[in-house]
Amino acid sequence: MDYKRIYSDIMHMDPKIRLVTICDNNGKIMSSVHREGVQNLLSQEESKKSLELALNSWKIRSELTPKIGKGKYVLAVYEKIKRITMPLDDKHLLYVTTEVECDHSALIDRIQRLEYIF
Repeated sequence: MDYKRIYSDIMHMDPKIRLVTICDNNGKIMSSVHREGVQNLLSQEESKKSLELALNSWKIRSELTPKIGKGKYVLAVYEKIKRITMPLDDKHLLYVTTEVECDHSALIDRIQRLEYIF
């Protein structure tokens, strides 16, 4: 998997994207890059915990797949950021944070249209 290409493709979709992270289903970070000039709001430890919580929530939701179908994405909206979590494929999760003003619906649609998104 070409993580640099994925990061680049997604980061170029909208200047309001703050962070693109790709991790495997065990939480191993394959790639995580902030947009240049963007200040991280969380410490490194807090960022890792946030990713772990998103991953664990995704795993729990996946247990319901037989009844409700595969998850397409999860959107969390906070006062200062939005966080989008979605499967990249069966083994990887995509974690994207944006500015609050980002048109998340349009961004999610564009990400899902990428040829390598599951």
